[in-house]
Amino acid sequence: MLDVLKDSTIASKSGKDARSRFWAAYKRVAEEHDDEFLDQYYNDMDIVCYFSGLFSAVSAAFIVSMESNLIPDPTDTTNALITQLVLIGLGNFTAAGSAPVAPASTWSPTTANLRVQSIAYASLSFGLLAAFGAMLCKQWLGYYKSHRYSRGSEDERGKRRQEKLDGIITWHFHGVVQSFPILLQISLLLFGIALGANMWYEQYTIAWVIIAATVFGFLFYSLTVMAALVSPRVSISDANIDDIAQVAR
Repeated sequence: MLDVLKDSTIASKSGKDARSRFWAAYKRVAEEHDDEFLDQYYNDMDIVCYFSGLFSAVSAAFIVSMESNLIPDPTDTTNALITQLVLIGLGNFTAAGSAPVAPASTWSPTTANLRVQSIAYASLSFGLLAAFGAMLCKQWLGYYKSHRYSRGSEDERGKRRQEKLDGIITWHFHGVVQSFPILLQISLLLFGIALGANMWYEQYTIAWVIIAATVFGFLFYSLTVMAALVSPRVSISDANIDDIAQVAR
């Protein structure tokens, strides 16, 4: 009966030697780790993709609305041509057969508009970069997950899984993933700066509201990070565990 249970698919296979028992235990621990690991980072990357997609759409709409500040107003050329026609009608053009010619444009965007547009495009670029990185990380996670569906013996699959895990650690996967929310935060800050600067040249009251909201968000984020860094870590000693156990009893 013991031999039948060892070879069956109902009971867990503990193996007949130390090597088989090691890889069986490795598989159980690896599956528990991978389930939690994949679930956490898949959810994180989904959040980054959704937020960066929505934010990029808002940022692009804002940039399109400011495009008119980078091109000359066509009504200026029309007004100049009408002025020439009026002068011709008054006889100020003495050359026979002379016709009005569109004046050479001397218009150029102001330095302020160029700066605002540069900041807005930088904000959009950071948001798109975060979305692109999140997509690559999801592909990375999919490649790591593929070891579950590979063929081969239990020890061969375990070795392939360990090689992929070592690669994730070597290439600092956790640090790379944590950089994408930072890119989105930088993108938000630049967007607030560009929005406030653009409104500053149009309406001071609205600009002050935008600047106040941006400064409040930056200070709130900074205080949150500082609180997380300086907060004391709670350590539980064996004596504390005994005390807690006595209280629980």
